[in-house]
Amino acid sequence: MSAPYTTLLTAPQLRELLDTGAKPVIVDCSFDLADVHLGERSWREGHLPGSHYLHLDADLSGAKTGRNGRHPLPERAAFARTLGRLGITPQTQVVALDRQGGVYASRLWWMLRWMGHSAAAVLDGGVAAWTEAGGALVTSEAKPAPGAPYPERDSLAPVVLAEALAARLGNVRLIDARAAERFRGEVEPLDAAAGHIPGGLNRFFKDNLDAAGRFKPVAELRAAFSTLIGAQAPADVVHQCGSGVTACHNLLAMEHAGLAGSALYPGSWSEW
Repeated sequence: MSAPYTTLLTAPQLRELLDTGAKPVIVDCSFDLADVHLGERSWREGHLPGSHYLHLDADLSGAKTGRNGRHPLPERAAFARTLGRLGITPQTQVVALDRQGGVYASRLWWMLRWMGHSAAAVLDGGVAAWTEAGGALVTSEAKPAPGAPYPERDSLAPVVLAEALAARLGNVRLIDARAAERFRGEVEPLDAAAGHIPGGLNRFFKDNLDAAGRFKPVAELRAAFSTLIGAQAPADVVHQCGSGVTACHNLLAMEHAGLAGSALYPGSWSEW
Protein backbone atom coordinates (compact mmCIF):
# COMPACT_ATOMS: atom_id res chain seq x y z
CA MET A 1 0.00 0.00 0.00
CA SER A 2 1.39 3.40 -0.95
CA ALA A 3 1.97 6.09 1.65
CA PRO A 4 -1.08 8.25 2.34
CA TYR A 5 -1.41 11.75 0.96
CA THR A 6 -1.25 14.23 3.83
CA THR A 7 -1.19 17.72 2.27
CA LEU A 8 -1.89 18.05 -1.46
CA LEU A 9 -2.41 15.69 -4.36
CA THR A 10 -2.82 16.42 -8.05
CA ALA A 11 -5.66 15.33 -10.29
CA PRO A 12 -3.43 12.75 -12.07
CA GLN A 13 -2.41 11.37 -8.67
CA LEU A 14 -6.06 11.06 -7.68
CA ARG A 15 -6.88 9.26 -10.92
CA GLU A 16 -3.95 6.92 -10.36
CA LEU A 17 -5.11 6.28 -6.81
CA LEU A 18 -8.60 5.40 -8.03
CA ASP A 19 -7.20 3.20 -10.80
CA THR A 20 -5.40 1.08 -8.20
CA GLY A 21 -8.74 0.17 -6.67
CA ALA A 22 -8.25 2.33 -3.61
CA LYS A 23 -11.42 3.75 -2.17
CA PRO A 24 -10.70 7.20 -0.81
CA VAL A 25 -13.58 9.22 0.55
CA ILE A 26 -13.83 12.30 -1.68
CA VAL A 27 -15.51 15.33 -0.13
CA ASP A 28 -16.57 18.45 -2.00
CA CYS A 29 -16.56 21.52 0.28
CA SER A 30 -17.42 24.17 -2.32
CA PHE A 31 -18.94 27.25 -0.71
CA ASP A 32 -19.63 30.96 -1.19
CA LEU A 33 -19.97 33.35 1.73
CA ALA A 34 -22.27 35.57 -0.34
CA ASP A 35 -24.56 32.69 -1.33
CA VAL A 36 -24.37 29.89 1.21
CA HIS A 37 -26.33 27.49 -1.03
CA LEU A 38 -24.19 27.96 -4.15
CA GLY A 39 -21.63 25.33 -3.24
CA GLU A 40 -24.18 22.57 -2.80
CA ARG A 41 -26.00 23.62 -5.98
CA SER A 42 -22.72 23.46 -7.89
CA TRP A 43 -22.05 20.00 -6.48
CA ARG A 44 -25.50 18.77 -7.53
CA GLU A 45 -24.98 20.15 -11.04
CA GLY A 46 -21.75 18.18 -11.49
CA HIS A 47 -19.23 16.60 -9.15
CA LEU A 48 -16.44 14.04 -9.03
CA PRO A 49 -17.80 10.49 -9.20
CA GLY A 50 -18.40 9.10 -5.74
CA SER A 51 -17.87 12.42 -3.99
CA HIS A 52 -19.96 13.63 -1.08
CA TYR A 53 -20.79 17.18 -0.05
CA LEU A 54 -20.15 18.88 3.29
CA HIS A 55 -21.48 22.37 3.98
CA LEU A 56 -19.32 24.93 5.78
CA ASP A 57 -22.12 26.19 8.01
CA ALA A 58 -24.03 22.95 8.59
CA ASP A 59 -21.22 20.38 8.72
CA LEU A 60 -17.89 22.13 9.28
CA SER A 61 -19.01 24.65 11.92
CA GLY A 62 -20.75 24.54 15.26
CA ALA A 63 -23.43 26.63 16.92
CA LYS A 64 -22.81 30.36 17.11
CA THR A 65 -23.28 32.04 20.47
CA GLY A 66 -22.64 35.61 19.36
CA ARG A 67 -19.27 35.49 21.12
CA ASN A 68 -17.43 32.66 19.33
CA GLY A 69 -17.04 33.99 15.80
CA ARG A 70 -18.78 33.35 12.50
CA HIS A 71 -17.61 29.76 11.95
CA PRO A 72 -16.90 28.22 15.35
CA LEU A 73 -15.63 24.68 15.43
CA PRO A 74 -18.27 22.04 16.10
CA GLU A 75 -18.06 19.84 19.15
CA ARG A 76 -15.60 17.03 18.45
CA ALA A 77 -18.30 14.41 19.13
CA ALA A 78 -20.61 16.04 16.58
CA PHE A 79 -17.89 16.11 13.92
CA ALA A 80 -16.98 12.51 14.75
CA ARG A 81 -20.57 11.59 13.85
CA THR A 82 -20.28 13.53 10.58
CA LEU A 83 -17.15 11.61 9.65
CA GLY A 84 -18.76 8.32 10.62
CA ARG A 85 -21.76 9.15 8.42
CA LEU A 86 -19.37 9.26 5.45
CA GLY A 87 -17.70 6.00 6.46
CA ILE A 88 -14.40 7.68 7.38
CA THR A 89 -12.22 5.59 9.68
CA PRO A 90 -8.62 6.14 10.84
CA GLN A 91 -7.48 4.07 7.83
CA THR A 92 -9.40 6.09 5.21
CA GLN A 93 -7.66 8.32 2.70
CA VAL A 94 -9.75 11.48 2.52
CA VAL A 95 -9.53 13.85 -0.44
CA ALA A 96 -11.07 17.28 0.05
CA LEU A 97 -11.77 19.68 -2.81
CA ASP A 98 -13.73 22.74 -3.81
CA ARG A 99 -14.13 25.29 -6.59
CA GLN A 100 -12.49 28.18 -4.69
CA GLY A 101 -8.76 27.48 -4.77
CA GLY A 102 -8.84 25.00 -1.92
CA VAL A 103 -9.86 27.42 0.82
CA TYR A 104 -12.91 25.47 2.06
CA ALA A 105 -11.26 22.12 1.36
CA SER A 106 -8.41 23.31 3.59
CA ARG A 107 -10.89 23.81 6.42
CA LEU A 108 -11.89 20.14 6.17
CA TRP A 109 -8.23 19.11 5.86
CA TRP A 110 -7.40 20.99 9.06
CA MET A 111 -10.44 19.66 10.91
CA LEU A 112 -9.50 16.09 10.05
CA ARG A 113 -6.04 16.71 11.51
CA TRP A 114 -7.76 18.27 14.53
CA MET A 115 -9.53 14.91 14.94
CA GLY A 116 -6.20 13.06 14.72
CA HIS A 117 -6.60 11.93 11.10
CA SER A 118 -3.40 12.28 9.06
CA ALA A 119 -4.46 10.66 5.76
CA ALA A 120 -6.17 13.77 4.45
CA ALA A 121 -5.21 15.85 1.44
CA VAL A 122 -6.60 18.64 -0.71
CA LEU A 123 -7.01 18.16 -4.45
CA ASP A 124 -4.76 20.88 -5.88
CA GLY A 125 -6.84 22.96 -8.28
CA GLY A 126 -10.09 21.31 -7.24
CA VAL A 127 -12.85 20.53 -9.70
CA ALA A 128 -11.21 22.52 -12.51
CA ALA A 129 -7.99 20.51 -12.23
CA TRP A 130 -9.98 17.27 -12.32
CA THR A 131 -11.82 18.15 -15.52
CA GLU A 132 -8.67 19.58 -17.15
CA ALA A 133 -7.00 16.22 -16.50
CA GLY A 134 -9.84 14.48 -18.35
CA GLY A 135 -11.88 13.52 -15.32
CA ALA A 136 -15.63 13.22 -15.65
CA LEU A 137 -18.31 14.92 -13.58
CA VAL A 138 -21.57 13.23 -12.64
CA THR A 139 -24.89 14.30 -11.15
CA SER A 140 -25.76 11.00 -9.47
CA GLU A 141 -25.38 10.94 -5.70
CA ALA A 142 -23.20 8.20 -4.25
CA LYS A 143 -24.51 6.58 -1.10
CA PRO A 144 -21.95 6.63 1.70
CA ALA A 145 -21.15 3.51 3.69
CA PRO A 146 -21.83 4.88 7.16
CA GLY A 147 -20.09 3.50 10.19
CA ALA A 148 -19.47 4.33 13.81
CA PRO A 149 -18.49 7.86 14.82
CA TYR A 150 -14.81 8.58 14.26
CA PRO A 151 -12.90 7.35 17.33
CA GLU A 152 -11.34 9.72 19.82
CA ARG A 153 -7.69 10.31 18.93
CA ASP A 154 -5.00 12.80 19.86
CA SER A 155 -5.19 15.95 17.76
CA LEU A 156 -2.54 16.64 15.12
CA ALA A 157 -3.56 20.31 14.85
CA PRO A 158 -2.69 22.74 17.67
CA VAL A 159 -5.38 25.23 18.67
CA VAL A 160 -4.93 28.55 20.46
CA LEU A 161 -7.96 30.14 22.09
CA ALA A 162 -8.53 33.87 22.57
CA GLU A 163 -7.39 34.19 26.17
CA ALA A 164 -4.21 32.22 25.57
CA LEU A 165 -3.47 34.19 22.41
CA ALA A 166 -3.91 37.49 24.23
CA ALA A 167 -1.37 36.33 26.82
CA ARG A 168 1.12 35.25 24.15
CA LEU A 169 0.84 38.09 21.63
CA GLY A 170 4.41 39.25 22.11
CA ASN A 171 5.82 35.75 21.88
CA VAL A 172 4.15 34.30 18.79
CA ARG A 173 4.15 35.18 15.11
CA LEU A 174 0.52 35.86 14.25
CA ILE A 175 -0.40 35.49 10.56
CA ASP A 176 -3.68 36.90 9.23
CA ALA A 177 -4.98 35.30 6.00
CA ARG A 178 -7.45 38.03 5.05
CA ALA A 179 -7.09 40.36 2.08
CA ALA A 180 -4.72 43.27 2.69
CA GLU A 181 -7.43 45.93 2.68
CA ARG A 182 -9.35 44.10 5.40
CA PHE A 183 -6.18 43.56 7.40
CA ARG A 184 -5.40 47.29 7.19
CA GLY A 185 -8.95 48.13 8.27
CA GLU A 186 -9.83 50.01 5.09
CA VAL A 187 -12.92 47.86 4.48
CA GLU A 188 -14.83 45.30 6.50
CA PRO A 189 -17.64 43.54 4.63
CA LEU A 190 -18.32 40.78 7.15
CA ASP A 191 -17.43 41.61 10.74
CA ALA A 192 -18.52 44.20 13.28
CA ALA A 193 -15.26 46.15 13.35
CA ALA A 194 -12.40 46.79 10.95
CA GLY A 195 -8.71 46.27 11.68
CA HIS A 196 -6.53 43.44 12.89
CA ILE A 197 -5.24 41.80 16.05
CA PRO A 198 -2.25 43.68 17.51
CA GLY A 199 1.06 42.37 16.24
CA GLY A 200 -0.46 40.45 13.34
CA LEU A 201 1.24 40.06 9.97
CA ASN A 202 -0.65 39.72 6.72
CA ARG A 203 -0.40 36.78 4.30
CA PHE A 204 -3.43 36.78 2.00
CA PHE A 205 -4.30 33.14 1.42
CA LYS A 206 -4.62 33.66 -2.33
CA ASP A 207 -0.89 34.46 -2.42
CA ASN A 208 -0.35 30.72 -1.96
CA LEU A 209 -1.76 30.11 -5.46
CA ASP A 210 -0.40 30.62 -8.95
CA ALA A 211 -2.32 32.13 -11.87
CA ALA A 212 -3.94 28.76 -12.60
CA GLY A 213 -5.30 28.43 -9.07
CA ARG A 214 -2.80 25.74 -8.04
CA PHE A 215 -0.54 25.94 -5.02
CA LYS A 216 2.85 27.45 -5.80
CA PRO A 217 5.93 25.19 -5.74
CA VAL A 218 7.16 24.01 -2.35
CA ALA A 219 10.38 26.03 -2.55
CA GLU A 220 8.47 29.23 -3.29
CA LEU A 221 6.00 28.67 -0.44
CA ARG A 222 8.78 27.81 1.97
CA ALA A 223 10.76 30.93 1.07
CA ALA A 224 7.72 33.19 1.46
CA PHE A 225 6.70 31.82 4.85
CA SER A 226 10.28 31.63 6.11
CA THR A 227 10.66 35.32 5.34
CA LEU A 228 7.39 36.06 7.14
CA ILE A 229 8.10 34.12 10.32
CA GLY A 230 11.81 34.97 10.48
CA ALA A 231 13.62 33.19 13.29
CA GLN A 232 10.35 32.06 14.85
CA ALA A 233 9.82 28.30 14.88
CA PRO A 234 6.65 27.05 13.15
CA ALA A 235 5.42 25.85 16.56
CA ASP A 236 5.38 29.50 17.66
CA VAL A 237 3.23 30.61 14.70
CA VAL A 238 -0.52 31.16 15.04
CA HIS A 239 -2.81 31.53 12.04
CA GLN A 240 -6.08 33.45 11.95
CA CYS A 241 -8.38 35.19 9.49
CA GLY A 242 -11.95 36.43 9.75
CA SER A 243 -13.54 33.26 11.11
CA GLY A 244 -10.97 30.46 11.14
CA VAL A 245 -11.53 29.25 7.57
CA THR A 246 -9.08 30.89 5.16
CA ALA A 247 -6.36 30.63 7.82
CA CYS A 248 -6.41 26.88 7.18
CA HIS A 249 -5.16 27.59 3.64
CA ASN A 250 -2.01 29.17 5.09
CA LEU A 251 -1.67 26.27 7.52
CA LEU A 252 -1.86 23.81 4.63
CA ALA A 253 0.68 25.81 2.60
CA MET A 254 3.14 25.83 5.49
CA GLU A 255 2.63 22.12 6.15
CA HIS A 256 3.12 21.32 2.46
CA ALA A 257 6.29 23.43 2.46
CA GLY A 258 7.76 21.44 5.33
CA LEU A 259 7.06 24.07 7.99
CA ALA A 260 4.83 21.95 10.19
CA GLY A 261 3.44 22.52 13.65
CA SER A 262 1.79 25.96 13.66
CA ALA A 263 -1.53 26.56 15.36
CA LEU A 264 -4.96 27.93 14.46
CA TYR A 265 -6.92 30.54 16.39
CA PRO A 266 -10.37 29.24 15.35
CA GLY A 267 -12.44 32.24 16.46
CA SER A 268 -10.17 34.66 14.59
CA TRP A 269 -11.06 38.31 14.02
CA SER A 270 -14.84 37.80 14.20
CA GLU A 271 -14.48 36.46 17.75
CA TRP A 272 -11.64 38.79 18.80
